Amino acid sequence: MRLRKGDLVEVITGEERGRRGKIMKIERDKKTGRNRVLVEGLNLAKKHQRTRSAEKPGGIIDLPNPIDVSNLVLLCPKCGRKTKVKREVHDGRRVRICRECNEIIDA
Repeated sequence: MRLRKGDLVEVITGEERGRRGKIMKIERDKKTGRNRVLVEGLNLAKKHQRTRSAEKPGGIIDLPNPIDVSNLVLLCPKCGRKTKVKREVHDGRRVRICRECNEIIDA
């Protein structure tokens, strides 16, 4: 997969189109092959939650819902543009490289 936790992405379709955020979690489904991603601050849904204890008060909370990977595009941390990724081997390990500026994305 071309995306990893911590990557900056932009939504390219749907209601959240044009908004950017950082990947919090990736959900891989081996059965159907669909990969979904939780992006912080995007695709939020309201949930009414009952009080569980003194530390966890009740109320209406915002929870991020997963977005399909096909609706996201990676943003290069160096040039800041939308980019596709190519893979090459550098110093004995596979790294992702931005096709726009040819910089290594992986730190």
